[in-house]
Amino acid sequence: CREVLQSSLLLLGEIGGNDYNHPFFAGQSIEEIQQYVSPVIGAIASFIKELIELGAVTLMVPGNLPIGCSSSYLTLFKGSNKEEYDPETGCLTWLNKFAEYHNELLRNELNLIQQLHPHATIIYADYYNAAMQLYRSPKKFGFTRGALSACCGGGGSYNYNPSVLCGIPPSTVSGEPSLYVNWDGLHLTEAAYRWIFRGLFEGPYTIPQINTLCGSRALSA
Repeated sequence: CREVLQSSLLLLGEIGGNDYNHPFFAGQSIEEIQQYVSPVIGAIASFIKELIELGAVTLMVPGNLPIGCSSSYLTLFKGSNKEEYDPETGCLTWLNKFAEYHNELLRNELNLIQQLHPHATIIYADYYNAAMQLYRSPKKFGFTRGALSACCGGGGSYNYNPSVLCGIPPSTVSGEPSLYVNWDGLHLTEAAYRWIFRGLFEGPYTIPQINTLCGSRALSA
């Protein structure tokens, strides 16, 4: 087992999504949910340290996605106050700031763990900004049906209905999911995840950039 861990790139996560989804959807306040961030980060840190003790040397730890651009959140927190929305993307800024808060605390914790374990390579996967490029310029990436409406859903402004989820009649699904960023209100389409993957492994959305580590002992072992 130790040999496998030493020669593998371990992807952890995305951890924290459901820890926040459930209380948000249950109607808890942003102030209450912010109190969960530190325990979530602590759980991620404990998991990383345990894996390193077991022999892992190369770990990729993703941050959270921009939930303010999610069809489900846009539906549940839909309002008339235009100041709550990013004029460039249409995403809810206060929800995206929450995701950024989680990611900031996570990066700080990863830096501390890296200092304690200099023999390991801990890579932060910036899911947030890798996804934001799709929301800022959806047509550039081929998402001609837009970035905010779900491909599969039960109708409404963002084609998300918590009472008629994707796969439950009378929900509908487009025959061209590759033209959408969002799949069912909570998850992205395969096409969107493909662009995020390329942003991580071929682009600038990892810290340190993974394509600069390819010759290192950690990734070539």
